[in-house]
Amino acid sequence: MYKILVADPIADEGIELLKKQKDAQVDVKLKMKPEELISVIGEYEALVIRSETKATASVIEAAKKLKVIGRAGVGVDNVDVPAASKKGIIVMNTPDGNTISTAEHTLAMIMALSRNIPAADASMKQKKWDRKKFTGVELYGKTLGIIGLGRVGREVALRAKSFHMEIMAFDPYLTEETAVKLGFKKCTVEDIVKAADYITVHTPLTKETRGIIGEKEIACMKEGVRLINCARGGIIDENALAAGLKSGKIAGAAIDVYEKEPPENYIYSEIPNTVLTPHLGASTEEAQVSVAIAIANQVMEALRGGTIRNAVNAPAVPAEILAQMKPYIILGETLGRTLVQIIRGAVKSIEIQYTGQVCDYNTAYLTLSIVRGVLTPIVKEPVNMVNAPLILKEKNIVVNESRSNVVKEYSSFVKVEIVTDKEHNSIGGTVFGKDNIRISRLSGFDIDLEPAAYMLVIVNKDVPGMVGKIGTCLGRENINIASLQMGRKLIGTEATTLLTLDNPIDERVITELGKIENIRSVKFVKNDVT
Repeated sequence: MYKILVADPIADEGIELLKKQKDAQVDVKLKMKPEELISVIGEYEALVIRSETKATASVIEAAKKLKVIGRAGVGVDNVDVPAASKKGIIVMNTPDGNTISTAEHTLAMIMALSRNIPAADASMKQKKWDRKKFTGVELYGKTLGIIGLGRVGREVALRAKSFHMEIMAFDPYLTEETAVKLGFKKCTVEDIVKAADYITVHTPLTKETRGIIGEKEIACMKEGVRLINCARGGIIDENALAAGLKSGKIAGAAIDVYEKEPPENYIYSEIPNTVLTPHLGASTEEAQVSVAIAIANQVMEALRGGTIRNAVNAPAVPAEILAQMKPYIILGETLGRTLVQIIRGAVKSIEIQYTGQVCDYNTAYLTLSIVRGVLTPIVKEPVNMVNAPLILKEKNIVVNESRSNVVKEYSSFVKVEIVTDKEHNSIGGTVFGKDNIRISRLSGFDIDLEPAAYMLVIVNKDVPGMVGKIGTCLGRENINIASLQMGRKLIGTEATTLLTLDNPIDERVITELGKIENIRSVKFVKNDVT
């Protein structure tokens, strides 16, 4: 039974969906103080929030069972994502649920700003008739600069084109080809601030985007420019914007989001040439239902080990693809876990090569599986797809991945090489049929081994009688050999002997095996990948 805490108000449809799940217990506790949340969060596997609740590092530290934080909305700046990632907690949002709502609100703000609708409405309600005072401007033929051409940005651009506006767009992932296809002009931020009549921002709030429009950018703008922010507070510097409005450099601003919500000093409230709304971008009935249902489904899927969708700190793979990839995920983790237990020294780098049909899959996900296998035996904390990259960074371990679709001796082959401060070694494997996993190469020796929970990897001189001596030693300890594989390159040189066992063995047995003449090294591998 998964315990789920809903800490912010979401649409009833989402809560009802969660409550209908036979394996879920749902508690709705709204407007909790930080200390209250900290006191109860340890009971729950999932936390569902919007923008009010702050999932701080202190909350995450107190969350002993938490697996998923689901944000019913786009931004996750109220979640300490690095702290969650370090604990292996999935952080997910619903980027599609309020796309249309926010895009429409942006256009509404542009129209209201251009035609002075809020001020004219307030004047009429005071029984005044002042047509000249509220003369506006047309959108036709004006240039709209869009900073951030993600889901919302594209929908805004699509609607703005229907007003026959010229579109300038900046996005680090926008290609020239895509811009031409969509009918936009691909530009830099500097290009936009110098040429646009209207500028709207649609980026997430990050270290790079905070203050992306500030005093310097405003100084470069055309006289009479109009700015719109329906994305996140802080993308446009509030003090710089207020100064630009007061000076007349900026003809007007339409603002839906603020650096602190609700604002403490309401910096724009005394500035007449503004249109202000209290973070209403996603506040439509349709959007609220959409994000509530979406986050409920996403949280349950993640808790059950299915598809991880819209995670901001883990790769997302559709459930049907994940099912196809599962044998390779197990193979990758097995290869990493096996190799790290037989190599000497501190891991410096992991080199991964994918060959053949396996390249058709999301190899980034497979690489994380291999990394998880490498890290699990050498770190204290549990390792998963979320915190593995952070652990790599902490330990200064470099991971390099290469791919080749060329089919060689196997239709698919995965090779893992680990470099330590003392040596380097490699392992490789494949999948036969649907899920027949095989280790096919180890330390340069060709083998054919089905991995098992307990394995012995012995390096010995290739001389007669080695198998008998190893078997005799293990037999004395009542340890049964399930299978045995041997590999060599030249007669009488070094060889490797791999055994799968029915039982674990202790250090004493490993020491006894190591005393056998012509045995160079003995490594016991525990492999509980499933």
